[in-house]
Amino acid sequence: MINVGIVGGTGYTGVELLRILSQHPEVNLKTITSRKEAGMSVADLFTNLRGHTTLKFTDPSNAELEKCDLVFFATPNGIAMQQTSELLNAGVKVIDLAADFRIKNVIEWEKWYGMPHASPELVAEAIYGLPEINRDQIKNARLVANPGCYPTAVQLGFLPLIETDIVDSNNLIADVKSGVSGAGRKAEVHTLFAEAADNFKAYSVPGHRHLPEIKQGLSDVAGKPIGLTFVPHLTPMIRGIHATLYAKLSQDIDLQSLYEERYANEPFVDILPAGKHPETRSVRSSNICRIAVHRPQNSDIVVVLSVTDNLVKGAAGQATQNMNLMYGLPETLGVDHAPLLP
Repeated sequence: MINVGIVGGTGYTGVELLRILSQHPEVNLKTITSRKEAGMSVADLFTNLRGHTTLKFTDPSNAELEKCDLVFFATPNGIAMQQTSELLNAGVKVIDLAADFRIKNVIEWEKWYGMPHASPELVAEAIYGLPEINRDQIKNARLVANPGCYPTAVQLGFLPLIETDIVDSNNLIADVKSGVSGAGRKAEVHTLFAEAADNFKAYSVPGHRHLPEIKQGLSDVAGKPIGLTFVPHLTPMIRGIHATLYAKLSQDIDLQSLYEERYANEPFVDILPAGKHPETRSVRSSNICRIAVHRPQNSDIVVVLSVTDNLVKGAAGQATQNMNLMYGLPETLGVDHAPLLP
């Protein structure tokens, strides 16, 4: 059994991680931290977990995280980078679901996240946890930077095109929509029901924090810098990411076969039949990314549709997938459940 600790388990990502790990056959949930909720039963805060865990929230100062085999950080940006070094020195593996170790250029990270990096020496060591690209490196990692929700859907959608160098990689466009849970569980005006319901809007058009993460990943695959216009939108739904991706083809190719062959052995990427359109509800509460590829009017523009659940494949499910790889377990263990419908 893997003795697991979770730092910061009171947000949406944290409760989703708890839901998945509490049913994982190889996991012993040892501790979960929260300063504000210390002493409270997890099942009292998250009643969906009644009967699945008897844990109580523990103050971080008493959590004894060094006695865990693996610690997940489901915290705001800037927390994991302050505690990871001590845990690694104690022989504890770490998966960070925030952005502290995702961007290799520390100066670039500091520009986008507005704070000095506390552990720049660990950034180079951290493995970017997108299994469809870095599976072998993840298996041997002691520190994994779990990808963001937008970057997961966008990179998986673009990946076959970039790997084969069949599009103009200087002019990629990602038009992406997210459910409100992507903003977290904190109380803010823009996520109030009266603000977010019956409404649809773009935001952070001049630049979103996930932009450098996506560009880094696709540039690494391309072997050269790529150009990307990334526009996120907030939609009036709780869960889901829908990425509509555009690129200009530089050669004629059977796109359907390209995608089917690239993802043939990927357990969590589903390529839909030609002409289909994936829906966010078809992946709700699952670790699946569903993709459809189109070439409208047989033009030189390829349109890729990529959908995920932002809290699962976009966060907690992918983190569990990475844990399985790190411990030599079947990759799908604990995260192969079917989506919820309706």
